[in-house]
Amino acid sequence: MKLIPTILCGGAGSRLWPISRESHPKPFIRLADGQSLLQKAWLRGAALPEVVEILTVTNRELFYKTEEEYREVNTTGIPSAFILEPFGRNTAAAIAAAALQTVSRHGEDTMMLVLAADHLISDQPAFAQAVQLATEFAATGKLVTFGIHPDLPETGYGYIEADGNQVLRFVEKPNLKKAQEYLAAGNFLWNSGMFCFTAGTILQQMQQHCPEVLSTTSACLAQSRSAEGKGITQLDLDPKTFCNVPDISIDYAVMEKATVGESAVAVIPCNIGWSDIGSWTELGNLAVPDENGNRIQGQALLHNTSNCTIQSNDRMIGTVGVKNLVIIDTPDAVLVADKASAQDVKHIYAELKAKGHQAYKLHRTVHRPWGTYTVLEEGNGFKIKRIEVKQGASLSLQMHFHRSEHWIVVSGMAKVINGEKEFFVNTNESTYIPAGHKHRLENPGMLRLVMIEVQSGSYLGEDDIVRFDDNYGRT
Repeated sequence: MKLIPTILCGGAGSRLWPISRESHPKPFIRLADGQSLLQKAWLRGAALPEVVEILTVTNRELFYKTEEEYREVNTTGIPSAFILEPFGRNTAAAIAAAALQTVSRHGEDTMMLVLAADHLISDQPAFAQAVQLATEFAATGKLVTFGIHPDLPETGYGYIEADGNQVLRFVEKPNLKKAQEYLAAGNFLWNSGMFCFTAGTILQQMQQHCPEVLSTTSACLAQSRSAEGKGITQLDLDPKTFCNVPDISIDYAVMEKATVGESAVAVIPCNIGWSDIGSWTELGNLAVPDENGNRIQGQALLHNTSNCTIQSNDRMIGTVGVKNLVIIDTPDAVLVADKASAQDVKHIYAELKAKGHQAYKLHRTVHRPWGTYTVLEEGNGFKIKRIEVKQGASLSLQMHFHRSEHWIVVSGMAKVINGEKEFFVNTNESTYIPAGHKHRLENPGMLRLVMIEVQSGSYLGEDDIVRFDDNYGRT
């Protein structure tokens, strides 16, 4: 049996703002052990037997960040495959593309294990056992989902009504009264959003229940560009045809319909230490509480404070006479919320997005394929950045119309193109890039290049740029 863990890495994680942003969504949040949720998903799949590769479906803008996350934990050289979406089209499109690609490269009998990139599973042996049972059902032509035994009347999850391994029906997120009834009934499970099936089976079921999704996705793949290198394959979905794919979840498109009549869907009830980390309350609960029930990450001084979740990596947080609060501090945004309303943080995110405020999308530190930049300060006519460039990486050959730049190397060595000149700038040296000059920054050394960039001009927006040559497509 060939097994391909298929990781779906999408979504904004709006309920975990301000740590989660559009360009740094929930899967990239690092936990106390230093690993991100995405890395844990990769390791979870990689630890299973008979894995031939790990396939990830993600947004094109997140590819380099995802690849770097995997590189940190892939110590055994498991091959990676990527399907890169130009924009989100929900889980049915992602799974259709993954299944079509899997059949093309590995055959219809290949087993697919669909995992979310932002879930947490604490019991790996129990998870492996559940996957083994799921593959046995999937080998008989079943679509298999994983149901979690509930331990409280959770209103943030969908439910599965089951009779043993048979799915009777899928249920939407209930109100509290319904959730209490489901818990008391004893045969309702939380819908984990994880699936197992052969690539051929899911394509057959999609042909039956959502043929438009399958046909439009297939047409898109026919127009998409692919590339293959050592241990990695990459498929860039064509945006012109991908926009024709219906925006619908796999639950609505296939799973709910496949339970009608003689059900084609099986469920594996399991206790695997699962959570989808859907709010700051859930994420905070991963930390060990103090004697007053406070869960703290970073620096905080508390007086007469109880049952609070507090996170601050850079600044000291002081609290007096408060309880049941979530307080999250980042360099450019602070969240204060009642724990009872933790699910409603998404409304702040949505309003920021509607207003076009960059705090919904970017952190003050922005990741790029070549490294990072951090906005240290900005004001009328100036902006100061700290730039880090990875070893061997370079920015695009570019030009700005409205701003000039001063570059000061703090550590490492820079190779610079400035107009017609090409030269090196060493530590504690600087150079000046006038507006209108073609220029490029490169790190030719063995250490990270760290430099300070001071911009000045009438307009300092990131869109004041003309790119002439770019190793990464748009950086």
